[in-house]
Amino acid sequence: MNRAYPGNRRLPLAALLIALGVLLAVTLLARAADIKPAGSSIVATFRQENVPVDAPFRRFNGQVEFDAAHPGATHAMLQVATGSLDLGSPEYDAEVRKAEWLNSAVYPNATFVSTAITPGAAGHFTATGTFTLKGRSQMLSVPVTVSRRGTSTVFDGTLQISRKYFAIGSADWNDVVDDVVKVRFHLVQ
Repeated sequence: MNRAYPGNRRLPLAALLIALGVLLAVTLLARAADIKPAGSSIVATFRQENVPVDAPFRRFNGQVEFDAAHPGATHAMLQVATGSLDLGSPEYDAEVRKAEWLNSAVYPNATFVSTAITPGAAGHFTATGTFTLKGRSQMLSVPVTVSRRGTSTVFDGTLQISRKYFAIGSADWNDVVDDVVKVRFHLVQ
């Protein structure tokens, strides 16, 4: 069956369906997809009295719009609940939520929003964006590795932040807790 279009052009219905199918497939490949909490992790590592402490965040969400054919067009947004940092003890968890530390009541979320993606070697790129924590923002560049696991896309990387820059902990803690905090992420979509 053929349909008439302006200018006496005729486009077979089958060709139109194929074109719509290709357009839909491209749209689905490049659409923003939610991060799946199951299988994903975000872990902060800091040194307290020269001993490394790993503390996972239990609640986070985000979206990544990733097209393997055009990695430079990637966009990402991640939101982490500051009150979900798990130090392994209810007393420590309550302490780190206080105003002196993460101030979770006033600043319940830390965010990262990409502003540029620079492709590197196959499966690698650098995500540059704004990281906001406790009302302060900083531009960060984060190396990211992308891989496929079954039907999922996985993003892995590590970023470093300065505890002092974000006013996390008072000066009394400077001899106890190192300034550098490493944040490792393993995000599955």
